[in-house]
Amino acid sequence: MVTERLEGVRTRIREAADACGRDPGEIRLVAVSKTVPADRVREAIDAGVSILGENYIQEALEKHHLLSDGAVSWHFIGHLQSNKAKHAVRIFDLIHSVDRLKLVRELDKGAAKIDKVQKILIQVNIAEEATKSGVHETDLLELIKAASGLDNISIQGLMTMPPYFDDPEAARPFFAELRRLRDRIEDEKIPNVGMAELSMGMTGDFEAAIQEGATLVRIGTAIFGERT
Repeated sequence: MVTERLEGVRTRIREAADACGRDPGEIRLVAVSKTVPADRVREAIDAGVSILGENYIQEALEKHHLLSDGAVSWHFIGHLQSNKAKHAVRIFDLIHSVDRLKLVRELDKGAAKIDKVQKILIQVNIAEEATKSGVHETDLLELIKAASGLDNISIQGLMTMPPYFDDPEAARPFFAELRRLRDRIEDEKIPNVGMAELSMGMTGDFEAAIQEGATLVRIGTAIFGERT
């Protein structure tokens, strides 16, 4: 079942990219595997998934141990507590959800101890929802400038989670705003800051996100089914 679902998602990604004149190869699928048992995650890996997205450090550590023989890249996409940063840098290639300077500094410290440059995205709370993490737009540039001077941190782009809507078109303005923010930051030409990545779009709205410039789409339910 995972294999068939995955092929359906890939088809939708290709069709969304074609519809707006983008190269489907520019868009990478992050298979969101939170709460999914390791054996089903392995099925996805065997079907060609190359990036896994996890939300919880302890669960990810356990799965990483069980699936360490798989040729996959591990991405952290959930809220990350500063005291878990030292664990995160050991297994994650990219951390999508960085939203405050204290966390950046802990990631830098943890990465330095293992001689690693940790790649991160800055999460932006565009809708300013109280229930969601993310830096507000007004504080984004200040955070990026502060993080840009750290030796063991590499900013790769931005991430957002819009409010939930039944109609995916309602999420489009939030995706478009993240793209505009990316462009504004690029214009600042801040040393050691890249803006190649836009992580946005999930099962219910990823076509709209692709049409607005997403390079990473985070999809779980459409691949693994509803979580229990």
